[in-house]
Amino acid sequence: MGILNGKKIVILGDRDGIPGPAIEACVATVDGAEVVFSTTECFV
Repeated sequence: MGILNGKKIVILGDRDGIPGPAIEACVATVDGAEVVFSTTECFV
């Protein structure tokens, strides 16, 4: 995932889909990527 190196990441997860913390855990494996905001919302 070299495309995320050195980037600031904003994560919008979905309550019925993939929650924000799950996406954040995946992004945490990328060196140099920084999560600046992560949330899980309900889009109905």
